Amino acid sequence: MLTDRQMRILRLIVDDYVRSAEPIGSRTLSKQMALDISAATIRNEMADLEELGYLEQPHTSAGRVPSQQGYRYYVDNLLPEGAALTTDDVKGIRSLFSERIVEMERVAREAAVMISDLTRYTGVVLGPQVYDTTLRKLEIVPLNERSAVVLIVTSSGAVQNKTVTLPDGISPTDVERLFSILNHRLVGTPMYRIRSRVLQEITSEIARHVEDYEEAMKLLDRILPALTNEHDARVYLGGATNMLELPEFRDLQKVRAVLSWLEQPSHVAVALRGDERNPEHAPGVRLKVRIGGENSAGMLQNCSLITATYAVGDLPIGVIGVIGPTRMEYARVIRLMQALSDSMTDVFSRFYQT
Repeated sequence: MLTDRQMRILRLIVDDYVRSAEPIGSRTLSKQMALDISAATIRNEMADLEELGYLEQPHTSAGRVPSQQGYRYYVDNLLPEGAALTTDDVKGIRSLFSERIVEMERVAREAAVMISDLTRYTGVVLGPQVYDTTLRKLEIVPLNERSAVVLIVTSSGAVQNKTVTLPDGISPTDVERLFSILNHRLVGTPMYRIRSRVLQEITSEIARHVEDYEEAMKLLDRILPALTNEHDARVYLGGATNMLELPEFRDLQKVRAVLSWLEQPSHVAVALRGDERNPEHAPGVRLKVRIGGENSAGMLQNCSLITATYAVGDLPIGVIGVIGPTRMEYARVIRLMQALSDSMTDVFSRFYQT
């Protein structure tokens, strides 16, 4: 538990570092804090915060920078209350919806560009089709004793074929039972929820009704990647190269890795939705802030990803997001994402209800 003074010091360091991108020293802080707190006391408090894991010393200078743990504490406990959007922010959001909406994909595409323009980071939007797409049918067609083709048909009309190797010893009866269970339990399920349903509900049913459970699970493991493949993912990007202007990304190899990742819509779609097995990242959670190592994608270990869902009624149909450095202007970006999420929810609800 941090003291009030430590929280104040941490807040000042984060705010100052976001503005300057330079390590913050005790002398800089002493000018911003009450006169009865000496520079020596501030140095001691900064040393304690570093020992606790909230600050880091990037090199031999006396300055400190926030760690990922420090940013997390700041987001969870120290964000300014009621952070207001600027006039330009409000104008930008209103301009997106100033015309009559006739094409939902255009809204998603322009929202990504607008996010990047307002934040100077990279805007990402997962279009509504992914959340609308459900599983229609699942079939398996044997090729020989060792292999078969799995046919996956979705509500969007897409058909995907995947050749799988059958586990040694699995009987045709067990294969039939497995697919009967999958069709019974998964048909009509949104594609993005299939993995979580399999993990949470279906494995226990397989154990009850399939004789050779271990072999059936091996086959399911080979099918699951195709079931959860985001072949319908529609991901829209805005300002993908904005990170080139940030000091954190002067390392071109690091930037190249992130840009390469952004070119893979299926990977971006998974990152935008987060880990559904983690309650913090469940679909019902409207806004998510993932900092550095909290991101499952290896390419985002030095980035922060802030996402918010937009919905029709209680059904989430898409995600908007911002990718930037961990040195992000969290208060403003979070408020911006909340406002944009509300606006997109409103416009999509009106569109689908007319």
